[in-house]
Formats: sequence, structure tokens, C-alpha cells
Amino acid sequence: MSDAAAGALLSGLVDYAGLFPPAALSMDAAALEYARWRRAPEAFMLGRFVAPAARLAELGRAAEALLPQPGAGEPWHVSALIGTDASGDAALVRPFNAAYAGRAAVDSVELKAATPAEAEASLGGLPAGLTAYVEIAPDDTLAPMLAALKRRGARAKIRTGGVVPTAIPEPRDVARFIAACAEAGVPFKATAGLHHPVRAEQALTYELASPRAVMHGFLNVFAAAVFARAGADSAQLEAVLRETQPSAFRFDASSLSWRELRATSQALEATRRDLASSFGSCSFAEPVADLRALGVLP
Repeated sequence: MSDAAAGALLSGLVDYAGLFPPAALSMDAAALEYARWRRAPEAFMLGRFVAPAARLAELGRAAEALLPQPGAGEPWHVSALIGTDASGDAALVRPFNAAYAGRAAVDSVELKAATPAEAEASLGGLPAGLTAYVEIAPDDTLAPMLAALKRRGARAKIRTGGVVPTAIPEPRDVARFIAACAEAGVPFKATAGLHHPVRAEQALTYELASPRAVMHGFLNVFAAAVFARAGADSAQLEAVLRETQPSAFRFDASSLSWRELRATSQALEATRRDLASSFGSCSFAEPVADLRALGVLP
């Protein structure tokens, strides 16, 4: 990565979720794809492998020949999705980590909660030492939910898209979520619908007759987080999220600019560390190809 600013924003940004729609790959195919990108020049952008906790044993079998030997390379970092049986799913993490010690590790979990009490109950049953993300709605429950996550040392998660138009939240709701996380000091990740860097109309699946809709861009979302951390108000954040002109986002060696707003490489690094951690995508190839087309990647 030639520019420090682009590297600061993009490093480890994409959690690979190839098992999930619209890609919906088999475990074998998803593990092969993740392993392939770990060897690519763009590997610096690659974050965790995302898999349901209930499929961790399957992941181990599929990845057995692909995982590095202990001490011979960076282990795979895995984020496990916890389902409705939170305690049962959580109990699957320790045996996976023991079986693949030094080769792969679940160090993050993701779950859903509808109320603060539900979030606290689920978080209370998790093994110690895991980074936990709780998917919450960007609605009127946002403040009490973030307060509960703050108390438990957990992080938030927002769903930014899906395979139907109604799954895509409005920019004002995403702006409110980002601003609230910044104010509460609760880091977040995003999931779904962020295959492309800049907001635009796109097909929602890979089918020929796929529905189309205007999708959020991951540059929009993470630039908004950077500016939220710097004190931008909700109206400015919504404007960043609504931006459809790729040329409005400009990287140079030491900063990212969006129109009149500018953030240094140091601010980008701090935002990624303290506020906006990553996003899940069922494709790694699409973000890479689009960033190359924009001239952000060589």
C-alpha cells in the first residue's frame, strides 16, 4: 500500500463472509477463497473469517490443509456467529481454539439482541477474552442498547444491507447509529451490503434477475465514522453517507478528504482502532476490484 492514509483506513477492513448470501459458498469453497486472498498483495485488507459457531468443526475440517502450522505463519482469525442457543454456541469456541491452537483462533463473536436485558444475558454467557459484537437496530432503542454494551465492554454491529431493498437502512439511520456510537464510546462493525466503496445503485444478488437498489458504500460509512470521531454533526454524516461521486473521496500520502472535510492518517488509524473496526462482506474480490478501478489500490 503506497499511501499511508489509504493503508490506515483499509488495513484489516474486510471480514470475509463468503458463507453468507448472496455468495453463499460451501465451507470448502469459502475456506479456499480466504486462503487464496491471504497470499495476495491485497491481504493487508483482509480481516477475520466469519462462520456460524455451529459450523466451527466443519470449518476446521475444510481448512485443515490450508491453515499454517504453529509458528509458521499468522493464524487464521475467526469471528463466530452466535445463534439463538447462545450458551450452546459459545461452548463450541473453546474446543475449536484448543484443536487449532497456533493455527486458527476464534477471537471474536457476533450475536443479535432486541433489548438491553437480552444483550446483557447473552454477553454474560460468553467465554472470557472474546471481542463481542451485538447487532442492534438504529432506532429509538439505540441509546439504552449502547449503554448496555458499554457496561459489558461489548461492541455494536449494524446491518447495512441485504438481498432485498427493504434490508437497506436509510442514510439518516446509519448516520444516527455512527454518531451515537461515537458519542457513547462504543466501537462498531457493519455487515451486509457494503461490497462497493461508494454509494450507488447495484444488483443485490448475483442472479440475472436480481433486484436492484441504492447500496451504501464502505468508503462512505468509514469516512463518516472518521468525521464523527472528529465531531461532525449528524447532518454532515448523512451528507457523507449520501455521497455518490467517487471523486469526492480523495486520498493522498497523509490524509483522506471528503469535500471540505479532511482527516489525517493518524485520525484514520485511531478511528479504526477505537470506533469503526471492520465490515463483513461475502465478497473480497469486489471491494478489491472497485478500489483498483478508483485508483486507490495499484
